[in-house]
Amino acid sequence: MIPRSVIRNASLRMLPFSDAVSEQLPLRQLLRLSLFQISVGMASVMLLGTLNRVMIVELNVMAWIVAIMIAIPVLVAPFRALLGFRSDTYRSAIGWKRIPYLWFGSLWQFGGLAIMPMGLLVLSGDQVAGPEWAGEVGAALAFLLTGLGMHMTQTAGLALAADRASDETRPQVVALLYVMFLIGMGVSAVLIGTLLRDFSALRLVQVVQGAAVVTIVLNIIALWKQEKVAPMTKQEREAPRPAFRDAWNDLTRDTEATRLLIVVFLGTLAFNMQDVLLEPYGGEILGLSVSATTLLTAMWALGALIGFGLAAKWLKQSINPHRMAARGILMGLMAFCAVIFAAPMNSPALFFAGAFGIGIGGGLFAVSTLTSAMSLDVKGIAGKGLALGAWGAAQATAAGVSIFIGGALRDIINGAALSGSLGEALQSATTGYSVVYHIEIALLFATLIALGPLVRARPLTETPATPLGLADFPT
Repeated sequence: MIPRSVIRNASLRMLPFSDAVSEQLPLRQLLRLSLFQISVGMASVMLLGTLNRVMIVELNVMAWIVAIMIAIPVLVAPFRALLGFRSDTYRSAIGWKRIPYLWFGSLWQFGGLAIMPMGLLVLSGDQVAGPEWAGEVGAALAFLLTGLGMHMTQTAGLALAADRASDETRPQVVALLYVMFLIGMGVSAVLIGTLLRDFSALRLVQVVQGAAVVTIVLNIIALWKQEKVAPMTKQEREAPRPAFRDAWNDLTRDTEATRLLIVVFLGTLAFNMQDVLLEPYGGEILGLSVSATTLLTAMWALGALIGFGLAAKWLKQSINPHRMAARGILMGLMAFCAVIFAAPMNSPALFFAGAFGIGIGGGLFAVSTLTSAMSLDVKGIAGKGLALGAWGAAQATAAGVSIFIGGALRDIINGAALSGSLGEALQSATTGYSVVYHIEIALLFATLIALGPLVRARPLTETPATPLGLADFPT
């Protein structure tokens, strides 16, 4: 007979992320802490997936206004570096550093989702009293609160997980949290799409405000008893902090680091310009329902998970992360071609395949460039935290700018095309979407050009054959 200890150890090894458990962070507390990623993934689906389609198609809001609203949460993402730094150096009488930021981030995320449906309905013209700009201000405030709350919650939560994990398990712990974020996006996309199948203003209020309640419940469960009380002395509270400007100057002196930030900016610009247009494209051009287009986010999340798995496998094989990023770009090129050809072929299947490919390419590109940022040989007082913060700032800024540009270009080009200014052959609602997707393809080629010197700068053998660890991942 097989010994019982062998069976028990084999079953533990078969559990996903079983190596993330440690004495400081047992499995039950780790799984409970990871719930904040579910709430952040759900909010991401609402902001970047469902609501932009609802505003454009069902509520008839101009795409450039929607693009501005969607870009607000992304544009505040560069403040994540500051939020993380403040939580690192936060001083309190009881010694808590992460819990206060996790709590107030949860409150802001809850408040933004709670007022969001009312702001959107007023923005669409359903208004009987008050100033004309009330809809714009209310919707912008809701997106700002939700976005800032998401970033604060996620930054403090990841930092708390990194604090509690041991040195050996920290990469696996944060990798688990990243996977939970993608799972939260996928599951939420399916549930929200099902609930909004029969769309109405009342149903929109119920779903969005229900998501607000779920957010605060999940985050309270996640943060409960996760940080110990450790009173700080007066000397610890009054200790001087290092200057951020000096550390940034040390980082940007490195040519490889500067070029990597350029690659991250261009690549993110290319992959994210379609964020505000993918679901409206499916609804307006291919005639898909709200629930069907919301499933696009689930397809993207599944693709990103596969990209994550491919990156983990290739890193174990000592493949240069810059070459992995190039593979993600090539996957993105094929995916955008599939999305473009879905309209003339009237093929929803090809459209969903394109969205799936965008998830694989974008996820692989993000993880690969993150790995490059983690392995930068920073000098002076600059550390890996600053390098990862710069990576996140470049990615978030490019994402916000690309979302606005994508929506604005679609409106401008479609206005000219439908008026006949571009000729009879282009007099179609598809023209604006197609131009944006072609621009993204051009940007992907530009990213490949910028990436070339980095591939030559680092030999293949310099990449360590270690498992993928996403410690301090600024998702």
